[in-house]
Order: sequence, then structure tokens, then C-alpha cells
Amino acid sequence: MPSAVQQDPGPPSMRRSLGVKDGVAIAASSTAATTSIGIGMGALAAYAGRQTPALLLLAFVPILGIALSYARLNRSEPNCGSGYTWVGRSIGPWPGFLTGWVVLVGNVIFMAYTGAVTGSVVLQFLNKLGLHSVGGLRLDPASTGISTAVGLAALVVVTLTAITGVRAATRLQMGLLIFEYAVLLIFCGYALIIGDQPFSLSWLNPFEIDSLQAVAQGMVLAVFFYWGWDAAFSVNEETRNSTDAARGGLIALVVMMGLFLVGALAFQRVMSTGELLHNGPQALTFLGGALAPEPWASLPLAALMCSAFASLQSSVIPTARGALAMARDRTLGPVWQRVHPRYGSPAVGTLLIMAIAALLAVLAVGIPKLNDMILTAVNSIGLTVALYYGLTALACAVRFRASLRAGVVRALRDVVVPAVSALTLFGLGLYLVWDYATMSDHFELSPDNGWFMLLLPVLFILAGLATAAWAKWIRRAPYFRTGQGTDADAITLPMDGDGGPLPSPVEG
Repeated sequence: MPSAVQQDPGPPSMRRSLGVKDGVAIAASSTAATTSIGIGMGALAAYAGRQTPALLLLAFVPILGIALSYARLNRSEPNCGSGYTWVGRSIGPWPGFLTGWVVLVGNVIFMAYTGAVTGSVVLQFLNKLGLHSVGGLRLDPASTGISTAVGLAALVVVTLTAITGVRAATRLQMGLLIFEYAVLLIFCGYALIIGDQPFSLSWLNPFEIDSLQAVAQGMVLAVFFYWGWDAAFSVNEETRNSTDAARGGLIALVVMMGLFLVGALAFQRVMSTGELLHNGPQALTFLGGALAPEPWASLPLAALMCSAFASLQSSVIPTARGALAMARDRTLGPVWQRVHPRYGSPAVGTLLIMAIAALLAVLAVGIPKLNDMILTAVNSIGLTVALYYGLTALACAVRFRASLRAGVVRALRDVVVPAVSALTLFGLGLYLVWDYATMSDHFELSPDNGWFMLLLPVLFILAGLATAAWAKWIRRAPYFRTGQGTDADAITLPMDGDGGPLPSPVEG
């Protein structure tokens, strides 16, 4: 094949404009600590009781090992495909493709679910401000239809900001983060001081959790809490220095651990376990009302709304860039690699991600069973997150196995810690698979049916394998011969007549 003219997919000033603080903003927004604390602590307490802080600390250990694996791989091969690229090269193209596929599917489902949650939080905030109807339409936060409509509007807004460039998006996210973290720390700090529930060191003792099953289920859920810090690695090729992404992701992860711990301790200082379970998704709102009069009591709800917006936006960014990495390897269609000539962002892919998530959210309103499926998928995402985190850490251990002969420090950093972290997550995942398979004696379309909860991750993986087979034998993607992802700085992307990049001319 004749070679085509090399051309960068967007202005260099836009593509290399991000620094460490931008990586922190993307990773922290994607992790959405305020949302996890505000609506998820009750779910963790259902498994761990008063040992929820201990569970969060315990889950942080393998996640830190995974993060160090990401950082090591990133130094060796910065690529917006991150796990998809690294696993493909180190272990093989099939597990590599599954790593990328799981991230894409998980994020789209998460966005479909989070859109409705964002809409509900916005409506709650409007109700707090005294606005209960518009043009005769009742703004009911409990209405799935109204909440979804507002959530879709929010999804459109955050998608447009993501298209205009990651730099613009991170500026918005940093402002939201500063506000929500300030509110969170003030209220949680105050709760730690005046709470009437006596503090106990047993709260930090994971050995007091009732059963191994509770530890495994709680750990996987806690891993889902931390999920998102790796979004910083999806903008490798838009950072001034590839190590900035690693620093941003690691800083955000440590900050998230601190916030989760403070939030869990604060909730338990104010609420008994029964109260925490009863309040569930409204726990942060309850905390605000218990500590301050209006209008100050509404500040935690405002922080939750900002967190939901930031999380929605930060889910769009890594998903579109992951699809871009896969498309330039021809494992996905060429439409996903069309980069905006002005902003240097994968605009078409970003719009497609938004459209698919919006379609799922709309269908869930009209088909109650689909809504159950999406809820169950969110509950099951922890399994798939454990899978792709574990595969990426294992890729690090395999790629740098020669470090075993290079001294104790390098062996621990490059091989032992990644391998132990991977095996820990694989073990948790396998235990949870066994638990789901044995918890129900029949199949039912219900979020609490074990067979149904197990079916959805299996369907995700089977759909990924089918897509991979199409890419290998129909598209003849070179990725399935070498397992190596395309270097973004070497990819051929000639401009078409409208100023947009054409599909890569590389033939299989």
C-alpha cells in the first residue's frame, strides 16, 4: 500500500495542553467521591455494618497496586487506549480487546443510570429552592420520566463541553470539585466533632465483618467506589508529559481514599447502622438536615448535584477516547476515530456515546424490566471492573517480569505488587461469581436475583467476544496479529475535504 501523508489529528496546542492538575480533575470527577459517599454508603453498610471504614481501607490496598501498575505501564507506553493497549501487547489481543470492551460497555451503562440520578438530584435541589412545577408540569424527583428528561438535558450539556476539548471540560470539573469537596469536608468534619454515636476502633478492623461473603461482596462494591481514577490515563496524548497522567491518577486516588474514609466515619458518628441503611441514597441530604438549618442544609445536596454532573461528563471523556484507540486499530469501526479539526477531540465518538446512553435511559422509562436490567448492570459492573483492573495489573507483571532479576525494589514494584493485586481482584471476582450462581434457585428478571446478576456480565463478555471475532476475521484488524495498539503519534490520519480525518489507510 502506498503510504499516506502523516498528519496530526488536531491542533498540537489543543492535544498537548493538559497537566497534572487536569489529570487530577478528570480522575477525581470520574471517581465521583461525593456521589459515592452520598448515595452509596448505605449499600456498603449493608455488607460491612460499622466496619465500612475498614472495608474502604482494605479495598484501597489492591486498588493502589493496580494504580501503580497503570503508572508503570504508562511510563513504558503512553496511550489513550491504556488497558486495552497494554493487555493486548503483554497478554494477548483477545483479553486486550475485552479490557477495552468492558470499559466502554460499563461506562455507557453507568452514564444511562447516572443521567437519571443526576436529573433526580437536580429536581430535588429545585424543590428545595421552592420550584415545584413549570408550566403545569410537576417537578417530581421520584418521577422516572421527569428525572430522565432532566438527566438527558444534563448529558447533552456535558457532552458539548467534552467535545470542545478536554481542557475546557477540566476547567469546569475543577470548579465543581472545589465546591463539592469544600462542602463535603466542612459538613463531614463538623459531624466528626459533634456526632453523638461513640467512635470505636473496631470501625477500622476488617476482621470484625460478619462473614467472608460480606467481605467479598463489600470489597467488590468498594472497588466500584474507587472506579474512575484511571480516566486520567485516557488523556495521555493530550498531556504535556505522559507522566502527568500517572501523577494525576495517583493523587486523585489517594485523595478519594481520604474522602471516603472521612465520609464513612462522619456518617457513623451521626447515624446508627439502621439509620444509615434506612436513609440509603439520601444519606448525605439527611446529614445536611441533621447538622444545619436551611438554607445551609441544602449545601450537601448542591454538592451532590455538582458531583453527578462532573461524573457524567468525566464518563464521556475516557469512553470516547477508549473507542478512538480501538478504532484506529480497526477493532471498532472508523467512525469512532473521527477527530474534530479544531478541538482535537473525538467529537463523533463522543456524540455516539451520548446517543447510546440516552437511548438506554429513554428505553428504561418505557420498559420497566429494562430499568431493572440497567440497575442490575450497575450492581454487576463491580465484577467487570475487577476483571479489567486485574488484567491490566497482570499485564504489568508479565511485561516487566525481567525485573525479577534486577533487584528487590524493582521486582516488588514491577512484578510482585501488580501480580498480587491482580490475583486479589480475580479471587474476589471468582468468589462473587460463585456466590451469585448459588444465591438463587431460579432465574428472574430482578436486581436481586443471583442468576440474573451473573447473566449480565456474561452477556457483556460474550458480546465483546463476538465483536472481537468480527474485527479479527471480517475487518482483519492488525491488532489481532500483533496485540499491539497503534501509536497515536505515528498514525496516518489524512484530512478529508471537510477538514475531518479519514479512516486509517493501514490494511490488514
